[in-house]
Amino acid sequence: MTIFNLGSINIDHFYRVPHLPAPGETLAATGYAFGLGGKGANQSAAAAKAGARTVHIGAVGPEGAWTVDRLKSWGVDTAQIVTLDMPTGHAVVQIDDRGENAIILCPSANRAIPFDHVEHALTSARPGDTLLLQNETDHQADAARHAREKGLSVIYSAAPFDPEAVRAVLPFVSLLVLNAVEAQQLSAALATPVESLDVPELLITRGAEGAEWRQRGGARAFAPALSVTAVDTTGAGDTFAGYFAAGLDLGRAPEDALQWAATAAALKVTRPGTADAIPTAAEVAAFRA
Repeated sequence: MTIFNLGSINIDHFYRVPHLPAPGETLAATGYAFGLGGKGANQSAAAAKAGARTVHIGAVGPEGAWTVDRLKSWGVDTAQIVTLDMPTGHAVVQIDDRGENAIILCPSANRAIPFDHVEHALTSARPGDTLLLQNETDHQADAARHAREKGLSVIYSAAPFDPEAVRAVLPFVSLLVLNAVEAQQLSAALATPVESLDVPELLITRGAEGAEWRQRGGARAFAPALSVTAVDTTGAGDTFAGYFAAGLDLGRAPEDALQWAATAAALKVTRPGTADAIPTAAEVAAFRA
């Protein structure tokens, strides 16, 4: 099977700070680095490193060719990434001494992917394949509708959170992925408990409190978080989502995929960076052992 991912590609700029700045506060960074990021690229990297056939649908600017090469080096099929005459998306990531972060996004090329390109990229998709989506590109609802019409499962990470974006895509979602904060925001926006949403499957990640999966009809699974020393939590949720999607695609039961994803996310937070820091399946297996 194949995972198609309509997702963002960002150049991440990381600044180490003693603490996340308060309004009006100026801080001197204690370190700087840059690398590949974006929720889409992170999830493609995670799925490919987990061993799933992964096709990324996205866009970069002329200066972003190296990001495409990096994805390709991890086994991602990058033939459906187009180069546009505008800057590659980028992010400014502040990371404090506890590994917590604050992020500013500039979407640029990520928001300019033509829908006809998305349709073309899904030409080879077959029933049983998966479409991953996040809220850092346009056309999520149209892409989700098109994918469901072709018999694909649709996994949607509702981040960065936007209630109207979620409303638009929700009728076509097979699996909705939220973190604890997003779950609260969505519950408030829709005036209904998240557990009552009419979606076939729901996955909620709760950081140090673990993660839970629920299926409409009553099936549930829970994975506790592993106890690790966090260095950088950036991309942990994307690692979880990409590994969970890959687990399902590779035939793992949801309970097993949940544990696998939790281990991958735990290992990721012990490393600085985003896509580059996501572990391979072999590293996850060694860590679990």
